Parts: sequence; C-alpha cells; structure tokens
Amino acid sequence: MIQEKIKTFLPHREPMLLVDSLEEEVVTNDKGGVTRYAVGTYHVRGDEFFLQGHFPDYPVVPGVILCEMMAQSSCVLLQDVVEEGTGTMFTGLNNVKFRS
Repeated sequence: MIQEKIKTFLPHREPMLLVDSLEEEVVTNDKGGVTRYAVGTYHVRGDEFFLQGHFPDYPVVPGVILCEMMAQSSCVLLQDVVEEGTGTMFTGLNNVKFRS
C-alpha cells in the first residue's frame, strides 16, 4: 500500500508520517484461526528532524520514533473499521523496553 492510500486512514502528514508503505498479512493456522499482521516500511534518508542532534556522529533513530513507526504501521489493521477521512489515533504504550 502506498502513502496516498495510507493517508486516507492515517491522520499523520510529513514530517510525522513515518511509513512509506504498508502491507497487511493474514495467516490462517491449522485450526482455522486467523491472525493479521501489519508490516510497515520506512526508508531513513538521513536528513530527518529526529536525527539532528541525536548522536550526531552516529545517528540513531530515537526509541520514541521507533514506537511511533510501529504505531502508525499497526493502523493498517484498523482501516476496515475506520471511516475514510476520520483517521486513527494511538494513545499510549506501557512498559516498552529496547534491548541491545
């Protein structure tokens, strides 16, 4: 799914639109149960606002931005239940830990 389609159900716009493309994957298990996954991609160009000053000699995407990327990607799972033009809003995360 390209950005123009993403913008129909995600309220974010540049520079806070942090997904270039999205895919929804549906997996059926051997008992007939269905699991839906969201797979988002974002190409880090190097000139993003969140890299400026965040370890300037070794730019690292801040954890809060990684969480925002995941939240925006997960919104594809809600596109069928959100009216076009209304958007979605992810309001919180608990106990997030980044390791290594």
